[in-house]
Amino acid sequence: MTAVVEPPVARLAALPGVSTASRVAAQAERARVTGRVLPVAPALAGLLPAAGLRRGSTVAVHGATSLLLALLAEATAAGSWAAVVGMPSLGLAAAAEYGVDLGRVALVPRPGAELPSVVAALLDGVDLVAVHSETVQTAVARRLSARARHRGAVLLAFGAWPGADVELSCRLSPWSGLSGGYGHLSAREAAVRAHGRGAAARPQTAPLLLPAPGGAPAPAEPRLTLHKEATA
Repeated sequence: MTAVVEPPVARLAALPGVSTASRVAAQAERARVTGRVLPVAPALAGLLPAAGLRRGSTVAVHGATSLLLALLAEATAAGSWAAVVGMPSLGLAAAAEYGVDLGRVALVPRPGAELPSVVAALLDGVDLVAVHSETVQTAVARRLSARARHRGAVLLAFGAWPGADVELSCRLSPWSGLSGGYGHLSAREAAVRAHGRGAAARPQTAPLLLPAPGGAPAPAEPRLTLHKEATA
């Protein structure tokens, strides 16, 4: 009798601290995108060497969770699966406003000591895996990047990550939309800087609205000097 081996993502339900969205364990393999580059919003495409998130790459995001959400939005809207690991305070309402398809996101808020094995399992079957880098040791980080490269997934690190292919840093200005103490917060200017290795070796900076009034990032006209880097 031939043994049936469950796909890696299906085994996640057995790991402690794992919760999934919209049956991701059963459907992630079928939802994988065949292209080698996952799409991003047009305002971010010019900052990435392949005009998107290249499969097998590691991208480190510094300064704002809003930038991380913006990177997840277009890919999930286009049918890719994503996972967020070790970020229990991530705002799902904010993610939805940025255009993230929450039905295609697996949430692992508190993996504890199982974080390396959880991320490794997700990289086997999910298109994008976002992980908070704070507690990841250098040797583990390099092994996870190698696994992403081998499996053709995109590893999005929130914070410093050794050997990242692309580094995206974000400096935010105050919100706009209020006038005389009244109104609604509608947009926020940001300067996003990209640099890295290979095709991303030449640094470049783009002024963006992050978010724009419609939610997704949009180009902004450079004007006032932006305030010190802050977390959204």
